[in-house]
Amino acid sequence: MFSGAHVILYTRDADADRPFLRDVLGFDHVDAGRGWLIFKLPPAEVAVHPSGGEERHEFYLMCDDIEGALRELTDRGAEVAEPVSDQGWGLLASLRLPSGAELPLYEPRHPTAHTLSP
Repeated sequence: MFSGAHVILYTRDADADRPFLRDVLGFDHVDAGRGWLIFKLPPAEVAVHPSGGEERHEFYLMCDDIEGALRELTDRGAEVAEPVSDQGWGLLASLRLPSGAELPLYEPRHPTAHTLSP
């Protein structure tokens, strides 16, 4: 029924953040026209959490080894915005995008669905 999921990152400077996803994160991409890059993401999963306040959506890149991923990404020029912290359910950190926005990464400590066979 579904062929994939499309995630949108809203940013104040898309022209600066697109090359970061392409060159620093190394995501393959297609050009949808006039430099509008759409990136291939790793396998994904979605969770639904209760909200006591305003509803929102979040996007995290998952890592098997967050410390190793951060070392590799900083070697490629990424800036760590938030260092690794233990949240119980996983290890959490974030990178700073060129626009100034943060992109969270986490190493889960719970069962994950993104590796299930179709």
